[in-house]
Order: sequence, then structure tokens, then C-alpha cells
Amino acid sequence: MKTTGNTIFITGGSAGIGLAIAKKLNAAGNKIIINGRNEERLEKALLELDGAAAIKGDWADTSERIRIANELKNNYPDVNIIINNAGAAFGYLLSEETNAVEKAQIEMNINYFAIIHFNELMIPHLLQKEESAIINISSLAVYGSHKFLPTYGATKAALHSYTVALRYTYEEQKNLQVYEVYPPLTNTEFSSYIGGENGIPPSEVADELLNGLENNQFDVPVGETKIYAAAISEAMSKITPEANHS
Repeated sequence: MKTTGNTIFITGGSAGIGLAIAKKLNAAGNKIIINGRNEERLEKALLELDGAAAIKGDWADTSERIRIANELKNNYPDVNIIINNAGAAFGYLLSEETNAVEKAQIEMNINYFAIIHFNELMIPHLLQKEESAIINISSLAVYGSHKFLPTYGATKAALHSYTVALRYTYEEQKNLQVYEVYPPLTNTEFSSYIGGENGIPPSEVADELLNGLENNQFDVPVGETKIYAAAISEAMSKITPEANHS
């Protein structure tokens, strides 16, 4: 995948991992469009990006996603890379929480259903491009849950399963590539309540993504996640092709 001269849309691009990715890809010579709900944070982020633009909107709302997609296609027709980075996570104990189902619904909507919907809105446009990509920002949580994030891991596992299916769906159409990035604990405001200050810098996630794009590495584990990815890869290598496709 080319890493310069793209027009890239990033949800949740005003802070944290999204902003780090925006900075990295902007510095590499790409036009960046960021999305977020908070206008002040968007304006602040734009000051750190050369020639970037912003589309304010609530990613969790169906009608807003439709509006954002239409604005992208109409005002930024060169957009050829979508980075689904916006996410939601609630930290709590199931033994103490009485509204776990509501929290799980919010997480699943933003981390899973919203991505499926937005991709459906944008894929016809992306397929018209000579080269395009969908990049889903997943998580180390794909590989297991945590009692303080009891429903978040399930949403990322669902996203992973969908991403694999999406990749298989378009693997013969070489102009649309599907990537998945797996950050571990990262030092952002988003993860501050679960000890994010002990995590890796968000710039490391951005560095690994750029490297993945340069090398057409569709699964991009980051930091600690590489240990899990290597173990799974080794296990899968021992499975026969027949079993792998069953």
C-alpha cells in the first residue's frame, strides 16, 4: 500500500491513538481528515496537522454516520483510506454494576456496529479508487477479557471476526485492502482509568501502522500484542490447510 499521497479519514482523530496516527500519516505526505464530537478538541488537533480538515459528528449516531459519509464523498472525493479508530470502553466490576447491559450496548454500538455501517456506506466509493484501504483499530483485548473491562473485549473480538471476513470478501479485488491494528495498553486519556500511564506511547501504534502499510502487513500487532500474535501464528502453522478452512 502506498504511504504517501493518500486522503485519509480517521474517526476519533482529535486525541490519543487517532491523533498520533493522524500526525504520523500527515508527516508522511497524506491529506488528513479527522472526526470527533468535540469542536474545541478538533480545532486544537488541526493546529498540529498540516493542511488537515475536520468533520464534527457523533460516531455513535446512525444519522450522523450517514451525514459524515456523504460529506466525505461530496467534499473530499479523493478519500481512499478509512481508519475506524473511535471507540468506547467502560471499566467496572460485574459484581457491582447494575447497568452492565447498557454499557455493553454502548460499547458494541461504537466498537462494532458503527464500523460495519460506516464501511458499508464507504466501500462502494473506495472500490472506485486505484488503491484504497480500510483500517480497523482493534485491541490486545481480542485475545482475552479482563474483569475490570468485562464487556469491552467481546466487542473487539467481534470486530476482529468481522475484519477477517471483510478481508476475505475483498481479497481478490486488489484495490481494497483491509488492515487490523492491535494496540496493547496505551498511554492516552481514553485508558487513564485502567492505568494507561503504564502503557506504550500512542506514537508507537502509529509507527507500527505505517510500517504495516509499507509492507502490506494486514495484521499489525503492537507491543505486547506481538507475543500473542506470534503464539497464535505458530499454532496455526501446525494446522493442516484442510483444517484451517473447515
